[in-house]
Amino acid sequence: MENPSKAKIQKLVPLHMEKKIQSALISVFYKDGLEPLARTLHQQNITIYSTGGTQQFLEDLGIPCVAVESVTGYPSILGGRVKTLHPSVFGGILGRRYEAQDLKEMEEFKIPAIDLVIVDLYPFEETLRTTTEEKAIIEKIDIGGPSMIRAAAKNFRDLTVLAAKDDYAVLNKILIEQTGSTTLD
Repeated sequence: MENPSKAKIQKLVPLHMEKKIQSALISVFYKDGLEPLARTLHQQNITIYSTGGTQQFLEDLGIPCVAVESVTGYPSILGGRVKTLHPSVFGGILGRRYEAQDLKEMEEFKIPAIDLVIVDLYPFEETLRTTTEEKAIIEKIDIGGPSMIRAAAKNFRDLTVLAAKDDYAVLNKILIEQTGSTTLD
């Protein structure tokens, strides 16, 4: 029996419909395994937006990226607690490419369309196992990561979201085989 949720989604958008990735937002805690995927994105001329440590990691590999703060007009603030929580980032994730009003507002406010979100979550459980220091534990309560994942899921027609480092290789293979495109399936 077919999954009813998948059937409902398929009525909205055919599973085989391809989406060309032109831009990606990468903001991850775990960088291990990211290099091959980042290199593929770069080789396919995909614009990469990034934050702090991820931006430094990519630049150290010789992979150019656009600092999220250049899009938002704000630096990382409040000790790194606020980096991506901004209308320019979330507008780029949530902007519906099939809604004229969304496209008009994205253009008006210079919001870049984001086609791929690669984000993972802070290691909250790992932190709990390794320390009892309240400050360290509290700082590992992720806000931006879950918010971006949920926003990307809400706009599934227009972008792909990757929320676990274990999936880097899978997405890399898809992007290579499909020349930078993904499908809903």
